Amino acid sequence: MSRGLDNNNPGNIRRSSVKYKGERVPSSDPEFRQFESVEWGYRAIFMLLYTYHLRHGCRTLRQMIDRYAPPSENPTSAYLKFVSQRSGIDPDYVIDVTNAAVMVEIVSAISHFENGVPADRRAVWRGWELFRQ
Repeated sequence: MSRGLDNNNPGNIRRSSVKYKGERVPSSDPEFRQFESVEWGYRAIFMLLYTYHLRHGCRTLRQMIDRYAPPSENPTSAYLKFVSQRSGIDPDYVIDVTNAAVMVEIVSAISHFENGVPADRRAVWRGWELFRQ
């Protein structure tokens, strides 16, 4: 199993001063967050992308992935291509971050890229429901 799935953090979100609902504290992973369940981990990805939209003006998939997976840490071009192809979302399409169908596709693709296995769609949808509460 991948580190992200072991941590219930399918987006491999790094530790920082920001706190998420469902986060396991203290975390035993020195670099990445850990969550109580994978659904809480999916919720955190939705929350992070929503924050990118609100605070950083990320409107397109390209802008979101450039911020989520910066070139200093990731093969950003390959990441964007993978997420775009898997989600069916054009890199320059303006995303409605409140559209469940679009966001679930994007987050599922991010999880697949990060962990090397397809996301459990039921868990992603439960993460969306937690995000919308």
